[in-house]
Amino acid sequence: MRVVFLGSGAFGLPTFERILETCEVPLVVSQPDRPAGRGRRETPTPIAEKALEHDAQPELLRTELVNDPATIDRIDRARPDALVVIAFGQKIGPGILDRHFAVNLHASLLPRWRGAAPINRAMMAGDPVTGVSVISLADRMDAGEVHTTRSLEIDPLETAGELHDRLALLGPDAIEEVLARLGRGEVRSSAQDDSAATHAAKLHRRDATVDLSLDAAAVRARIHGLTPWPGCDLAVRLEEGVANPDRLRIHRVDSSDRVDVPMGTVLEDGTLGCGDGAIRLLEVQAPGGRMLDWASFSRGRGLPTGARLERLVRDDGA
Repeated sequence: MRVVFLGSGAFGLPTFERILETCEVPLVVSQPDRPAGRGRRETPTPIAEKALEHDAQPELLRTELVNDPATIDRIDRARPDALVVIAFGQKIGPGILDRHFAVNLHASLLPRWRGAAPINRAMMAGDPVTGVSVISLADRMDAGEVHTTRSLEIDPLETAGELHDRLALLGPDAIEEVLARLGRGEVRSSAQDDSAATHAAKLHRRDATVDLSLDAAAVRARIHGLTPWPGCDLAVRLEEGVANPDRLRIHRVDSSDRVDVPMGTVLEDGTLGCGDGAIRLLEVQAPGGRMLDWASFSRGRGLPTGARLERLVRDDGA
């Protein structure tokens, strides 16, 4: 089967690697190189980088305008049996979709969590289960018919970054199933129930904190759903004077059986009081420092005596 792959982000890497092994890939379309790292060096997307280093060296097109006539012509000339689109970063228009069978791998069990941040939103909402859906591309975001799904349970101790990597590993088998059906002429899909759709709004840096007046389960879910990006910072407050550090990034937490810890109070073992119940801080990071487990952080810099944690009001765009 001839497959044109359109992708940019790392979420598509496991599926892209499988397609390179099992299909003929005449063309890969990705976003242009972008400045990255402290040196702001022009860096290819993860998909472009993989295409460049692969032995087969498929033709690579890096474009800002996937719907440009010249790009459409290059896709047409590749004579694909199917287009596979994963974390591409551009909306593909009817000029392409009306001419080719195209499927997308989306990181949720649609129609739940249509939109830009499905992994984060599923975790922040406390969903016990999530997964991936292979869908036809449609005019409305993530509203296409569903060809197949794969699901998994969310571990209460994992972060959105870790869940991202586990979900990406579900992609190869799901896409391979749909392509195999296409090869046999047995394509089948089902319409989504629009009434059950939820929106996975894009995350911003201003979202990078948590209200400790929430119950402990909700606080834990939000912290993990914000990790690694945009992160979750809490302000460090003292009754008098300025605390050092003045904020603390929380990477990972666990549930706690303690029910008598005042909201915002941090105990020696890392227990933190919430509006209802408590959590235990496992991995934290002070500004300019590296991520540490709570015991190592306490032995080193630690928190000032009498410090409390509270929601950080982000008014600096940081």
